[in-house]
Amino acid sequence: MERATPENKDYLMPAEAVEYFVLSRRKFSEWIQKESSPFLIAKYGKRKLINRVAFEKYLNEHPELRRRD
Repeated sequence: MERATPENKDYLMPAEAVEYFVLSRRKFSEWIQKESSPFLIAKYGKRKLINRVAFEKYLNEHPELRRRD
């Protein structure tokens, strides 16, 4: 059985989101510390999970958040 890829998942772990959306780890960790983040909607125990679809919409509205290479 193959593992699900980030584009096929509904929820992403923070490390997956950073890699998939090409984000700065430092900035992203600051964003997920805010409880009012519109894309942080699930917790599994102590883990924070990111709704991939909601976060994609948020990034489309805020393109400046992506990492500059």
